[in-house]
Amino acid sequence: MSGVFYITTPIYYVNSHPHIGHAYTTIATDVFRRYRKLFEEDTYFLTGTDEHGQKIAESAASSGIGPKEFVDRMASEFREMWPHLHIEQDQFIRTTDPDHQRAVQAILQKIHDQGEIYLKEYEGLYCVGCERFLDEGELNEEGHCPDHHKPPQQHREQNYFFRMSAYQDWLIGRLKDDEEMVFPGRYRNELLRFLDQPLQDLCISRPKSRLSWGIDLPFDDSYVTYVWFDALLNYVSALGWPKDPRFDRYWEHCHHIIGKDILKTHGIYWPCMLKAAGLPLFKKLVVHGHWVVSGSKMSKSLGNVVNPLEMKDRIGVDGLRYFLLREMSFGEDSNFTEELALSRYHGELANNLGNLINRSVSMSRSSFDGRIPPRGSVADQETELYDELEHGSISVKELITQFQPHRAIKRITSMSTAVNKYLDENKPWLLAKEESQRDRLGTVLYTALDASTWLASLLEPVMPEKMAHARQQLGQTGPAPFFAKLKPGLLQSGVSLEKPQPLFPRIRIEGADTKEKTMKETKITEKPASPPDQAPPEIGIETFQQLDLRTGKILKCRRVKDSDKLLVSQVDLGEENPRSIVSGVAEFYQPEEMVGRSVIIVANLKPVKLRGERSEGMILATDDGETVKIVEAPADALPGTVVR
Repeated sequence: MSGVFYITTPIYYVNSHPHIGHAYTTIATDVFRRYRKLFEEDTYFLTGTDEHGQKIAESAASSGIGPKEFVDRMASEFREMWPHLHIEQDQFIRTTDPDHQRAVQAILQKIHDQGEIYLKEYEGLYCVGCERFLDEGELNEEGHCPDHHKPPQQHREQNYFFRMSAYQDWLIGRLKDDEEMVFPGRYRNELLRFLDQPLQDLCISRPKSRLSWGIDLPFDDSYVTYVWFDALLNYVSALGWPKDPRFDRYWEHCHHIIGKDILKTHGIYWPCMLKAAGLPLFKKLVVHGHWVVSGSKMSKSLGNVVNPLEMKDRIGVDGLRYFLLREMSFGEDSNFTEELALSRYHGELANNLGNLINRSVSMSRSSFDGRIPPRGSVADQETELYDELEHGSISVKELITQFQPHRAIKRITSMSTAVNKYLDENKPWLLAKEESQRDRLGTVLYTALDASTWLASLLEPVMPEKMAHARQQLGQTGPAPFFAKLKPGLLQSGVSLEKPQPLFPRIRIEGADTKEKTMKETKITEKPASPPDQAPPEIGIETFQQLDLRTGKILKCRRVKDSDKLLVSQVDLGEENPRSIVSGVAEFYQPEEMVGRSVIIVANLKPVKLRGERSEGMILATDDGETVKIVEAPADALPGTVVR
């Protein structure tokens, strides 16, 4: 083993059913864990459920049952969901587990004995949804909780407090010294901005007169533990703290995967709790954005959730896993629509990778008696292709360890495109017609099969079932090779090839007469895959002439607020005023690099708003699957010159 890797999801609050947000976090964590196993690391993957607190008690009462019966029922929904989504955790923890409760009480007693927990009367604004007191500065303009869109309630009661304020300077120093502690880095900056204000002590109890469903405080049984103080400690209690060897083995390698809505609890409360308990800090906090439906964060309280099992029934489990990991840039919010899911499914899976595997196997079977052809002599084209695969694989590993799965998958897609291009350029369907080219035909088809097996192995952490089937169709049985074994010659010539079945059958939407159809309203059926090498539909010159392409000069450029992908430029098109145009090139260009460039603009697009910014056109760019490059106009072209 080359390393140790401990990865966790948040433990999910069981006041309602699992939804696509839970599925995304857990699938992403599962994918990271599977890649680390591919890299031959010793891994441990923890998930589970958070089962105490006021919302649980209220939901149980609404259901007419006791809290324990309610959480048993809801925890089963989460536990039973994960195998359906090809998730394989090492441990599923529940905060009602006796071992967890003992660990929570032991740590509370330790911190209390140090004099860092005290009793006082407090009055403040309490959000039932967040299950914590909010500062006035956290409220939105309407005076509501920004996450739950409801006004907090005024509460006055006596409670126990943790002297979290004593750790403010230490935490600021730690965040400044360790730039890798939080990813993406802008969330580290967000924590530091929060710490610009005095850090308040943390209320860690609830009186039993108001809430009895929780873990008793070990030093005062008339109170239960605040749900977040209880829940956060699952990450250490799961490893058997303090005496289990798993704690010594894995804790210092801990990576927490969380949504940005729980950044404060994990980035402020949790480090201070660990410091007070005398425990080492986690290694990294990895923060993702939200799935957005109709402009709002997907959440149970807003009632706009999508059931992951319904979604996987439409595009398959692995199709869902691929879409979720491919679509969301870590740290950014992403739109969740059926149209996007189907676009990824058809464009990158069915038409690219699936088509590559299908035609490689089909041509090999027809030309070499149903077997993998001999490898034959290797020419420059094969050397160049394998170089592309080797360099691409190194890039994929780097991006995965940097927690950028969307870019890693995009890189694999570009590698698949390169193999398709290799086939198109070498034209095995023509080589098969000439007996003198039989050796060359074998080399080309072997290389396509071998490269496809390489790609399937790289994608197996994302699509474990589909890619195992792909490798089987390609003539490779058993587990996927480790990353270090991905080299030319993965396949053995002469092995029988099964008749290929479409890995990603085309999906047809019946009755989809508007783009606003929801997943529940739309019935989807499968139809056979389109023929290999199907070209995009042709358009007439009249259609092309509808585009108004003009040269423009970028005068100013800046980043779009809260976006890692978007830039907004002021572009001179020779008109009275510059146009504002948003482009998705921020991963490849700094704003200052854009200024002064002569570019080509689609000038007659209908204006739209992107992330609150008006966009009045499109800047043309190339995208090879890995890098986006601006298409530049001649430097001496006047702004507004027509491009034909």
